Amino acid sequence: MKHTLVITILIIMFSNGATAEEDKRSINESTTNMIAALQQKQWIHGSQDCKNNQDPAIEVFQYDESSYVLRQNKCLSYEAPFIYVLIGKEKILVVDTGATESAEEFPLYQTVQSLNQKHSDNGKTKEREIVVIHSHSHSDHYSADSQFVGQANVTVVAANNTGVNEFFDFEKWPDQQTNIELGGRSITIIPTPGHQEEAISVYDPQTKWLLTGDTFYPGYIYVKTWQDYKNSIARLVEFTNNHSVSAILGSHIEMTNKAGEYYEVGTLYQPNESSLLLTPSDLTTLNEKLQQVDEPEKIAMDSLIVEPLGALPKLISSIAKWFIG
Repeated sequence: MKHTLVITILIIMFSNGATAEEDKRSINESTTNMIAALQQKQWIHGSQDCKNNQDPAIEVFQYDESSYVLRQNKCLSYEAPFIYVLIGKEKILVVDTGATESAEEFPLYQTVQSLNQKHSDNGKTKEREIVVIHSHSHSDHYSADSQFVGQANVTVVAANNTGVNEFFDFEKWPDQQTNIELGGRSITIIPTPGHQEEAISVYDPQTKWLLTGDTFYPGYIYVKTWQDYKNSIARLVEFTNNHSVSAILGSHIEMTNKAGEYYEVGTLYQPNESSLLLTPSDLTTLNEKLQQVDEPEKIAMDSLIVEPLGALPKLISSIAKWFIG
């Protein structure tokens, strides 16, 4: 009888272990498949003749049950920034608002509300708060803020130093991380100045995305403050070494699908874009190259190019900041 009981327990333990391992494998396979779909995604990419462009103003890509990537039509703005929408039980986080103010041309608030409605229980509107933050304070990332300002149950964090520090309550910028709780989904905010003074990166443990704005993306990255940028990339490498990161996603695609080749500024038609997705390995490679140089200099990689901003563009950038606080 004892032998029978022991054998029965062993069988149950083995079965439970096998089931758990199958579940784990299934989750891993599911994540791998979603990442592959995101990596291979061909986004709307403008037209040779924008007058005849029939693409939507905003392309909406659903990654998982409650995570979305939006891209602005290049015929509205050559910047064609990406916007990220992460939905929790209590709040919706919107990272950046794009390069066009007009709600008629670029209905971002309406699009976010439609996603909110989609995730409401039984078709009834659920009063989630919408929280709008910005990867940094360049105008192609906050132009549609006006669509959200004044709306019920919406918080818009001002795209300036005061707004960032007051909302996130940073005490030791840039060496302190903080969190936003969306309701069952806690988002980590990492200061990453360099490209611009108030730049931040965003980590979502649900998707394991690291959202890096214009700090790190497949394109031509201009750096305003070189040492700050070096420190920020090193900080991100340390973060990825201590957290599971499935994808690093920035705010633009400016590289072609040929290694080291990029589209010129102002391009409205990009039919052969590189993937939006970068990896922790790409980040590590950039960090190594940055640590090897003592003075600011251009760094060219297959997936991106980094270059220090010249004196005149720096001055223009600093003057522009006066108009946003």
